[in-house]
Amino acid sequence: MPYQLLNYNIMEIQTLKSTKSEFSQDKRYLNLLSQSFPTVADASREIINLQAILNLPKSTEHFVADLHGENEAFQHILKNASGNIKRKVNNIFGNTLRESEKRELCTLIYYPEQKLELIKQEEEEINDWYHITIYQLVRVCRDVSSKYTRSKVHKTLPEEFSYIIQELLHERTDDEDKTDYVTAIIDTIISTGRADDFICAICNVIQRLSIAKLHVLGDIFDRGPGAHLIMDTLIPYHKWDIQWGNHDILWMGASAGNDACICNVLRIALRYANMKSIEDGYGINLVPLATFAMEVYANDPCKEFQPRLMGEDSMSDKAKMLYAQMHKAITVIQLKREAQIFHSHPSWKMEDRDMLSVIDYEHGTCTLMGKTYNMSSCHFPTIDPQNPTALTPEEEALMRGLRNSFLISEKLHRHIRKILSHGCMFAICNSNLLFHASIPLNADGTLREVEIMPGQRYKGKELMHNIGMMIRSAFQNDTPKDEHSYARDYFLYLWCGPDSPLFDKSKMATFERYFLKEKETHIEEKGNYFKLRHEEHIIDMILDAFEVKGENRHVINGHVPVHVVKGESPVRANGKLMVIDGGFSQPYHKETGIAGYTLVYHSRGFELVQHEPFNSTADAIKRGIDIKSTRQILEMSHRRMRVADTDEGAEISSKIADLKDLLYAYRHGIITERERKKEFIL
Repeated sequence: MPYQLLNYNIMEIQTLKSTKSEFSQDKRYLNLLSQSFPTVADASREIINLQAILNLPKSTEHFVADLHGENEAFQHILKNASGNIKRKVNNIFGNTLRESEKRELCTLIYYPEQKLELIKQEEEEINDWYHITIYQLVRVCRDVSSKYTRSKVHKTLPEEFSYIIQELLHERTDDEDKTDYVTAIIDTIISTGRADDFICAICNVIQRLSIAKLHVLGDIFDRGPGAHLIMDTLIPYHKWDIQWGNHDILWMGASAGNDACICNVLRIALRYANMKSIEDGYGINLVPLATFAMEVYANDPCKEFQPRLMGEDSMSDKAKMLYAQMHKAITVIQLKREAQIFHSHPSWKMEDRDMLSVIDYEHGTCTLMGKTYNMSSCHFPTIDPQNPTALTPEEEALMRGLRNSFLISEKLHRHIRKILSHGCMFAICNSNLLFHASIPLNADGTLREVEIMPGQRYKGKELMHNIGMMIRSAFQNDTPKDEHSYARDYFLYLWCGPDSPLFDKSKMATFERYFLKEKETHIEEKGNYFKLRHEEHIIDMILDAFEVKGENRHVINGHVPVHVVKGESPVRANGKLMVIDGGFSQPYHKETGIAGYTLVYHSRGFELVQHEPFNSTADAIKRGIDIKSTRQILEMSHRRMRVADTDEGAEISSKIADLKDLLYAYRHGIITERERKKEFIL
């Protein structure tokens, strides 16, 4: 039972309750609460503690979006708290340390294990270095822990060093009575050979306390090499949530056994020649696909399917050819399976996206919207022009094997379960509405009704909620067979359906981009949300529909990269909409001109941190090269926000009200104080 339940007044229980059953229910709740707080003293102490917490500064939230598998950049931003740790080091030490010394200290905080190994190879007076560095780290840790109660800080500390860190945080060398005491602690840490372990522990505490909560606004997966590594980082992370993005949904559909989603996942990975998450991360066996592709497309140049290499990546001509053949093979199967699913669900109104049925295979042309186009190539050895969407027996066998690989990947399913348990289609947090892409709208700006199952139409908040419920049903064993099958197919609609809140475009022009040179055919017209979201009254209407309260409320989302080089701003609708897709993914760097955003919401307001491309973890460790970030103040509060101003504060206030009711019940004999359980030491 949640601790924050209905607030009621015990003084009026007998006069306001119309029935004995209602009074009995309230009394049962008070009896339950009394198990945790058995005496007046216990309840009073908790009220005092909670009331004090309400007056602490609001803790710091970080928002990121569209990570797209860029693990190293993501890891570094977590470790440096989007530049916040460097800022604190500068504030604490000012001119008392050289810039090189502050840079070394920051690098140590970010990567303690690796940096220590380098320092021990170079430092001649290592014990002196330990002394100085531990004092410096304690000062930084004291600063980042100042927003939290001692109890909360204590819970973040590693057990083996918990007592020592607490003593160092709360005792100072400028206290003459404690100077020798503190010095002795540090001397003993060093003399017992525990300095390295202690430094690693306190650095990790600094990292953890610098970010109270992390919001990921979708798209962990896609082009980059380390989606699986990002998930490995998030799973043990202290507090995080995710609003599912279109690429997350694609991978969720693949893990649920949707063939079209599986093909799309593989196609995108092959397009960017990046198979690390597929093969190394999740153990998907691609040998059958490679064998099939080399046989079927042996004499095909596959020019449209050459991999796009990023940065300094290189690949032999032979490897490029193999990737191109695999790329084409899986794309053709994708187009077939998508068409089959579209035809099986006519209510989606997507049968016109059966692109294989509009091709004139004899003349190498296709007809779209009444116009005939020449195709760049028309070599499809596995397509029967009389039945173009049918898979060959070899393609069927290949898909069975690939589907099985996705279904039995234990690590993939563990990661998807975490995305399900920590995520949803939207979230409301501290007067902010979070979602990945869009809210479907009509042309006049009103909420658009969308049919997610035949006869079931929803809009706005109900639409997002029911889509989330359908997604979850695809992973539940007790879902009726027909509903389970539909939910599994629906992942494809969420990926590319016109009214999908994760896509919201007229079409996904995959076929056109591969086979037609005319740019007019590549146009994917954006939905009404993207056309209208710059208008303040539209954002206000959406916030009202989702029942978002508060004076300073916002919509925060990602999905569409902000083209900073073209003068686009991430802040729109008179400051009520924040679009924080700054292009973490390498393919977007030239397009956006930056390499990602972090939106930081602390006790003084909102700051947008704009990141430049991250070189590498190796450079960060060896040369102390940090991500260059620019901070932009978006919105400052007229007063420093406290816990009382947050959702957590509302829960604490409700908790206090319940405890006050319990106090009244104790003092007026409605509930009898319980005897404390005594602990006996044998």
